[in-house]
Amino acid sequence: MDHILIMNDAETLEIVALIRRRLAELSAQDLLGQDGQSVVQLDQQSVGRLSRMDALQAQAMAKAQQVRRDTERRGLQAALARVEDGEFGWCEDCGEAIAPGRLRLNPASTRCVSCAAG
Repeated sequence: MDHILIMNDAETLEIVALIRRRLAELSAQDLLGQDGQSVVQLDQQSVGRLSRMDALQAQAMAKAQQVRRDTERRGLQAALARVEDGEFGWCEDCGEAIAPGRLRLNPASTRCVSCAAG
């Protein structure tokens, strides 16, 4: 293993802070996205057919964004659990260190570049 690729405690703490900030951002985005996921009213008098279709499409997009946020949140929470278990920064396939730069870009990464590429 190349010692340059192994994260030190300061780098790990930096990434943990990054994870916590991103989790807070996701929570804030959840609050903003709640209105977009609400039930579309069927009142044809106030909203025309095309406007209702637009509203349904916007609702579907808001729900899809929520699914993406939930998926990202689970990955970040799993990364925090790996930090606590002392397993953060190590490839789950080959056991080698994951480059700190890769973890800064995506702290939920569980595989090194070589293993992720196949």
